[in-house]
Amino acid sequence: MAFFCKLLIKKWNSPRLFVFLFPNNCNEFMTKLSVNINKLATLRNARGGNVPNLLLAASDIERFGAEGITIHPRPDERHIRYQDARDLKNVVTTEYNIEGNPNEKFIALVLAVKPTQVTLVPDGVDAITSNAGWDAITHADFLKKTIATFKAAGIRTSIFIDPDAAQIEAAAATGTDRIELYTEAYAVGYAAGKKKQPLRHTKQLQPKPSLWA
Repeated sequence: MAFFCKLLIKKWNSPRLFVFLFPNNCNEFMTKLSVNINKLATLRNARGGNVPNLLLAASDIERFGAEGITIHPRPDERHIRYQDARDLKNVVTTEYNIEGNPNEKFIALVLAVKPTQVTLVPDGVDAITSNAGWDAITHADFLKKTIATFKAAGIRTSIFIDPDAAQIEAAAATGTDRIELYTEAYAVGYAAGKKKQPLRHTKQLQPKPSLWA
């Protein structure tokens, strides 16, 4: 009989939560912190040159105790560049997570780099930051096909999803290994003293052994 590990959510100072649950043994659950280094790349690009050095920063972050590195290359490469994604592959020794909109260029990059995990995010080309999760009902066929492509290459998959019961159920049906919750409503509600209300719909769900947040 399947049983499930307790889910621990780490709240970031951002309208997003990065939650990676590694159920190697459901009797002893573990959470692992993955640090997104996009802003370091933004600073580097603004200054010109190679300061701060992303490769050194990623190594230091792991040395300080982080158990993963996350990057989100965008089509205009305004922070993380596609070459950064390739270079970091040779440096990151913990979990390596690449997230982004699965256009043809992004898919080719991920298949070439082969990170530990790819997180699919429905960003518009001109999006300043990720501001919505997938409509996993409308885009079910596309997500299933894309997820199957990555999984065939041995890459763990995750999709960015709103904390909505119907969408999370639909996400599970795509074959994704994990989900990342878009939690702007939670962040706004938390600041207003409504700490639980924005995520109330997720409590209606029964966890699936194949889907981890």
